[in-house]
Amino acid sequence: MPWQQKIRQLMGKPIGISLSSGQGTSGILCSASDGKLYVMEYLYQSQFALKHYDYNMIHDINGFPSCYNERTLY
Repeated sequence: MPWQQKIRQLMGKPIGISLSSGQGTSGILCSASDGKLYVMEYLYQSQFALKHYDYNMIHDINGFPSCYNERTLY
């Protein structure tokens, strides 16, 4: 499924973003409008920043997997 079709189901959830440059980032997907994704990212200590990425910069986005592992009980 192309990443654009995942946006609605990932809204408000933690995501990983693969950028076309080969770099990546992660955060909470806050919104998508005007060809941009808005992501809340952790900076340092108690600081966060709302960053935006143009659609043409994005190769793929994926939601974070669950932390649950059958071998480990929390």
